[in-house]
Amino acid sequence: MNQTTIGKYRWTICTLVFFATTINYLDRQVISLVKEDLDTQFNWTKSDYANITAVFQLAYALGMFFVGRLIDKLGTKMGYAISLLLWSIAAMGHALVNSTGGFMIARAALGITEAGNFPAAIKTIAEWFPKRERAFATGIFNSGTNIGAIVAPLTVPFIAVAWGWKWAFVITGAIGLLWLLFWFLMYEVPA
Repeated sequence: MNQTTIGKYRWTICTLVFFATTINYLDRQVISLVKEDLDTQFNWTKSDYANITAVFQLAYALGMFFVGRLIDKLGTKMGYAISLLLWSIAAMGHALVNSTGGFMIARAALGITEAGNFPAAIKTIAEWFPKRERAFATGIFNSGTNIGAIVAPLTVPFIAVAWGWKWAFVITGAIGLLWLLFWFLMYEVPA
């Protein structure tokens, strides 16, 4: 790609990173939006839910210690793709769970795999944007956190009412698989 093409195309890449970040925050919101159904089905106490939530946070924090190194090693294209594939599988895997302990495992898997989003997103922006525009591009992709948090309560309850809580996890998780298609078709390492 020549410099003019890169100059325009980088905004397409920024858009992909924005959507990955939106998906990242959409997936993590699902459990809180179907909590009442899960409380009823699994007889959760407040402590159960607090522990499930804490496991996600701990796994996410621990994931940050090594996932950036892994993305550096694999490269942005494959590192981001593997992270998003694994967190999509982890998100959909919640539908297979039938116990409080199972939810802790599913949340740990989601937390550790979602930890790849920000290291991969920041590396992508660093590869595609000159220093003078990186903060702006980072602000754009990072707004996906809020968009995901807004989209989740607008969509997840509808899915849960229409098809059940399990489908809320499956459908939102599957959105990441759709993102992967666009990532593989559109992402190139800039020259």
